Amino acid sequence: MASGIPYTPKPATDIFTPYQTDINRRECKRIVPMRVLALGLGRTGTASLRAALKELGYTDTYHMMSASVENPPDCLCWMDAFAAKYEGKGKFGREEWDALFGHCQAVCDWPAVAFAKELIEAYPEAKIIITTRDVDSWHASVMKTVNWRANDPELKAVANFDWAAGLYHPMLRKFWKYFFNDDFEQSGKERFHDYYKEIRELVPPGKLLEYRVSSGWRPLCEYLGEPIPDKPFPRSNDADGFVQRCRTQNRKQMMNVIFRALVVGVPVVATALSATFAYTHHLPKVAQNTSLFTAAS
Repeated sequence: MASGIPYTPKPATDIFTPYQTDINRRECKRIVPMRVLALGLGRTGTASLRAALKELGYTDTYHMMSASVENPPDCLCWMDAFAAKYEGKGKFGREEWDALFGHCQAVCDWPAVAFAKELIEAYPEAKIIITTRDVDSWHASVMKTVNWRANDPELKAVANFDWAAGLYHPMLRKFWKYFFNDDFEQSGKERFHDYYKEIRELVPPGKLLEYRVSSGWRPLCEYLGEPIPDKPFPRSNDADGFVQRCRTQNRKQMMNVIFRALVVGVPVVATALSATFAYTHHLPKVAQNTSLFTAAS
């Protein structure tokens, strides 16, 4: 637990987000082999690639949505990883990666890209893919989606009260700080070029697939040694859909907070009021009158 942040269970009152599981990955082990590291930056077709790998029979592909939507306690593992790499606290190696990714045969998207070198070293048996696209269109897409989300005041507000948002928002901010120096608008394109250069230098020639999802099934399947499915290549997670999904998530988490306040908060307030009434009821009459006069003033 390099970050020092303890695990806390999902509140029973979080009824508006039943799709969010509560698995403490810190206690998990690897149950399937890691086969693919897709280390292209987010917004280069990573969600489509995740869907494609599922179609090819890969047992889950880890994606940012795994932590942001599907199992929020994963964010604790990511905070541990950031603490170990960027803050010099504790360690995060193959054992910890296996705990986080042990149920997956592939990994893609951010925040995994912040640990590309570590993942390549941890899983030398895995095939490496980097999804990519035109840098200008990529930058524009991230500005409208993940950069907006990293600076979303609504998410920041609900994170103060909601279990899942309280796990996800600090992790997303940590990633934005360390990977993009918290200045994506000005430095994002340079970081794009530097990052892909780093990956090409890390992976030996012939062991890396540079892939655009617009090219469809053939280059992906040929590289992985898989038969080409007789169906269109999946397309998912467009910018408009991303923003709408995030806003819907905010609303559901706000509803969790309101419901918890109604279930837990109202009885607490009622108890406090009853105790206050009982206390003032037994005060000497002069003291009560003094209190009333002070309140009226």
